[in-house]
Formats: sequence, structure tokens, C-alpha cells
Amino acid sequence: MKLDALAFGAHADDVELACSGTIIKLGASGHKTGVITLTRGEMATRGSAKIRAQEFAQSAKIMGLASHKMLDIPDGRIEVTWENKIRIIKEIRTYKPRIVFTPYWISRHPDHEKTSYLVREAAYLSGLKKLKTDQEPYKPYKVIYYQTRFEFKPSFIVDISDFHAQKMKTILSYKSQFHHQNKAEFGNDETLLSRPEFLDRIETRDKQYGTYIGVKYGEPFLVREAIKINDPVDFFDKEYLETIP
Repeated sequence: MKLDALAFGAHADDVELACSGTIIKLGASGHKTGVITLTRGEMATRGSAKIRAQEFAQSAKIMGLASHKMLDIPDGRIEVTWENKIRIIKEIRTYKPRIVFTPYWISRHPDHEKTSYLVREAAYLSGLKKLKTDQEPYKPYKVIYYQTRFEFKPSFIVDISDFHAQKMKTILSYKSQFHHQNKAEFGNDETLLSRPEFLDRIETRDKQYGTYIGVKYGEPFLVREAIKINDPVDFFDKEYLETIP
């Protein structure tokens, strides 16, 4: 199955927290989208690998994904190795995404940082004809970085105002991580994610980036290269017209 956009995360819920509003919006526009998580989340303080897989499937349904998949790289031990690059290259060559989303390369969690480097390098290597995987070589048009813990100056911000409620519903699929009242079922240990104020932080962040572009909610993204615009007059005229009531 060929996808228009494929988002990679180290763990189930990484993509949902960072850029699920954009993924949902792309799907609503007719684009085929997918999410791949590199690990099964077996090292998580709350829940289990089995529970996380069930939550991931529910989240994928809400996001309207055309495809979702969990790889089996060990949680907490993601490393930038040739073996792991080949695993991701095979996924890229299978789905042939036009764009790829991956975490920003500076993050609190080492798995997120390693995922960023793995996906960037795999996206490039995937286009090499002499790298054999019994698949045709394929290189995505662009690798786009989403924000995790640390902020960056965005290359662009996507207006997700019409899809923010669905984003929050997607995040709440992960009851083991975010529903702090379910301690008896998912574990008594409190984490940053299980605190009552954590979901408020997500909404506040989305509002912050929304204000930068004059909308209610936004999600920031970064690309390493300059963005090409063929017709600045037409590009900014359309942007201006969207701001007129």
C-alpha cells in the first residue's frame, strides 16, 4: 500500500501527542496516512506491551489511518545500527510515503533522539539502488520533524483547529498512560503523562502555536532544508485571503 504520509515514533502515543492533528487533517483531505512505532513500549512504567498494542489500534482507528504497525526494536534500547536502518528502509520501500514525519533530534528521551537519526538516515539510504532488500529503491520527498519535549523555531505550522478535539480523543485512547484515575488497573506509579495537568499542557502548547498563525490550535514542524516557493505573490495572497472573515 502506498502512503502519502508516514509518521514514525519510538513508542505508541509519540505521534499522537505531537502531530496527530496534522495526521487526522491529512486523512480528512483524502491523503493516505500511516504510523509506525519502533518499539512495543514494554519498558513503560504503566501498562504493558499488550495493552499498548490495543491502545495503538484504537488510536489508529480514530486517526483514520490507512496503516499502522509496531516494530519489535527493544524499548529503551533503540540504537542507530545498520540492522535498525534496514528495518526502517524496508518499511519506507514498502509504503513509499511522499513525506515522512519523525521526532526532532533533540529530546528528553534517548529513544526519541535515536528514532530521529534512524529515520533520517534510512530515508536517504532507501533511495540507493545498490542497497538491496528485495524491494525497489525509494526515497521520500521530504523528512519532516515534529516537536517532542524541546521547542524549536518552526519551519511551518499546521492549522489543526477543526481537528483538535479528535486529536485529544486520539490521545485519550491511551488510558494506561493518561487516565491517572485508573491506577488500580494500570499501575500505581505516577508519571509525567499520568498527572492531571499533562493534557492541559498539550492543549496549551497547541494554542500557543495556533496564536503564531492566527488560529485556535496549531502544530509546529521543522525541515532541515530551505523551503522552495515558486510564486511568492500567489503563496502569500492565498495565506492572506484565509485570514479575511
